[in-house]
Amino acid sequence: MFTDKVAVITGGSRGIGKTIADEFRKNGANVCVIDILDNDYFVGDISEQSVLEEFAGKVIAEYGKVDFLINNAMPLMKGIDKCSYDEFNYALRVGVAAPFYLTKLFMPHFSKGASIVNISSSRDRMSQPYTESYTAAKGGISALTHALAVSLSGKVRVNSISPGWIDTRSNVYEGPDAYQHPAGRVGNPFDIANMVLYLCSEKAGFITGENICIDGGMTHQMIYHDDFGWSLK
Repeated sequence: MFTDKVAVITGGSRGIGKTIADEFRKNGANVCVIDILDNDYFVGDISEQSVLEEFAGKVIAEYGKVDFLINNAMPLMKGIDKCSYDEFNYALRVGVAAPFYLTKLFMPHFSKGASIVNISSSRDRMSQPYTESYTAAKGGISALTHALAVSLSGKVRVNSISPGWIDTRSNVYEGPDAYQHPAGRVGNPFDIANMVLYLCSEKAGFITGENICIDGGMTHQMIYHDDFGWSLK
């Protein structure tokens, strides 16, 4: 389906990012991963401007184009109780500034029909205590998605995905952990990768500026004290 296409993936060495990379490869794409963890293409910290420029230069020198940009790298998660000013800014550089700058660097090189998919989080609309750096970054990438979709109108489609609980260790959950989800189970990386590939395909040609929440229905589940066995303690 994606033979000879070029897919750029940040944070593609493990978890959701690795599954996305593997699925692109299975479908014939050339995959260019950047991650702070070891991988077979480019090791580097996307919070650094010079690293992004070096990485983008390598991709264009080797392939001359970009068909798909998947901004998946995970920002730091720390709360207002412990997160320093520098740590908060680091989370925003990884989660928002890097996707923006990679898009800017690749602008002259996006192929006709190119697609950007940003990996946000259901935390862009709901929170647990003390997650401010991560949550702010995910809220930022969701908003950046529709801004870029309008700016790149007619050139590149831009969408985002907001995963809920996605288990990347192949654990099998039963009981309340699974059944609290209206879908009846915890998510897995293929739930996200399948949507990424769909959004990058011609089948999604009329979809841009959209955020798709894949969370088993959790964000649509209204919960009050003493409802359905839930209680506040």
